[in-house]
Amino acid sequence: MVLDAHIRKVYIPMTETGFYILLCLRTEMHGYSIVRRVEELTDGEIRLSPGTMYGSLSKMEKDGLIRFVREEEKRKLYVITPLGEEVLSLEMRRIERLYRNMMEART
Repeated sequence: MVLDAHIRKVYIPMTETGFYILLCLRTEMHGYSIVRRVEELTDGEIRLSPGTMYGSLSKMEKDGLIRFVREEEKRKLYVITPLGEEVLSLEMRRIERLYRNMMEART
């Protein structure tokens, strides 16, 4: 899949917020469950505020990285799209490269 210029400009490299949202949405989730999961994954170092979370979800949905699945108990559930998977994969490779380079520079 070829990413258009807008997606590359906005999402590459990704913010930690965007990265963790896409990482979480490999499984269907609603905003509050994403907030809790990110806190778990980062040992409480990253706490997403509702404004940041819902602003990011709205933008990512508009840009086609995630999609609304259904509403459950007045909560919107989202999941990552193939475009979102591609963006996440690019970011994971970038982070792996950074880590590899850091480790090589230590020796």
